[in-house]
Amino acid sequence: MMTNDEEISRYLVLIEQYKEQINSLEMQSSYVQAMLADYTKAKITLQQLSKTEKGSEILVPIGGSTFVEAISKGNSKVLFDIGRGIVAEKNIDDAIEKIDKRIEELQKTYEKILSMMQQLQNEMETVSTKAQKLMYEKEK
Repeated sequence: MMTNDEEISRYLVLIEQYKEQINSLEMQSSYVQAMLADYTKAKITLQQLSKTEKGSEILVPIGGSTFVEAISKGNSKVLFDIGRGIVAEKNIDDAIEKIDKRIEELQKTYEKILSMMQQLQNEMETVSTKAQKLMYEKEK
């Protein structure tokens, strides 16, 4: 059987582990949010591009709030990364559909991360309450 001090130490180690896991999940959450923003921007760009006529002058976002001037060659085809560095030519509607699927997958991943963070937060609070109770009893 553990002494009060040993149990308190064990709880404090657990709390630190929970904090590290939560921090890691927060970083993953930020990465997923950045990817969601990137895909959303790509989708909006493709939607706008689909409305342009051949020969129209357009501004194409390249990231970092930076745009380049271009002339539309027509809006029928775009190059789309289908994975593992392979790029395929797709029509805009197919590309938007693929982007929508990726956005949906990323949103599910984001929700799972948030759920895991909440679960860890709840477990950490439970352990913290137990540790505080033991420390209070120790002071008596």
